[in-house]
Amino acid sequence: MLGVLERMARRNLPPMHSLTPQQARAAYAAGADVLEVPRAELARVEELHIPARDGAQLLARVYAPTHDPGLPLLLYLHGGGFTIGSVETHDVLCRELARLAGCIVVSLDYRLAPEHRFPTAVHDAWDALQWLAGHAAQWGADPARLAVGGDSAGGTLAAVCALLARDAGQALALQLLIYPGTTAHQDTASHREFAHGLVLEASGIDWFFEQYIGAGSAREDWRFAPLLAPDVDGVAPAWFGLAELDPLVDEGIAYADRLRAAGVAVGLEIYRGVTHEFIKMGRAIPEARQFHHDAAQALRHAFGTD
Repeated sequence: MLGVLERMARRNLPPMHSLTPQQARAAYAAGADVLEVPRAELARVEELHIPARDGAQLLARVYAPTHDPGLPLLLYLHGGGFTIGSVETHDVLCRELARLAGCIVVSLDYRLAPEHRFPTAVHDAWDALQWLAGHAAQWGADPARLAVGGDSAGGTLAAVCALLARDAGQALALQLLIYPGTTAHQDTASHREFAHGLVLEASGIDWFFEQYIGAGSAREDWRFAPLLAPDVDGVAPAWFGLAELDPLVDEGIAYADRLRAAGVAVGLEIYRGVTHEFIKMGRAIPEARQFHHDAAQALRHAFGTD
């Protein structure tokens, strides 16, 4: 990890918060697969469009390791502070999850800030999950074995979708939460301790959230900060993958503790010595490859295929 950080420093790229959102997206996309594991070849990779409540057609990419009918399905929501990231930047990761978990993965290009501010991303994610629940069979999936997951901002969206699914009576096998954001004001000890020099910096977090939600009362909305949800009873089982050297690690632990206290089944792995974004560095960091296997095992267990 230290070697990766040193190489990043030598590149001397401008910090994210100094760029426009369009420049930031291009910069993130340019480096997205530099340290990824090789791109897995799968039996099925195809694109579809999912309708949102306002009539927009959301791009999604379907990954499946086989053409067998009745595979379980994971809706995956990418990270990027609600401002950057895409189906393309998380292509390799979604291929690995589909390959290792033996499931269909649908990766969603939800709409990004600042063009689409809070709560558009929440609406897009929830609309997609509901649509998939109703149309899973036509994609060869088993609608009775449905999960939602994501990393960072996508982990926040996945946690919110799990709460919305509970309220709607939609059964989920698992919520796969990879270093999710769960607090309103980024004021935990890990935000202070890991504020600088470890991939995701305090200035970058502030910039992302200024694009997405600003500093007003909307931050207290549990759909931005799921730790503020009135209750989490009866929500789907959860598996957390956290990075030790990450500003978000404390709020991930806090949300896992809140779920456990409510009687929700929770699995939790904290990967030592690594930073935010490590899951996309499998060519350089063995913990990333371990994460791929652990996350896939959690999915297999939840789907009853382990």
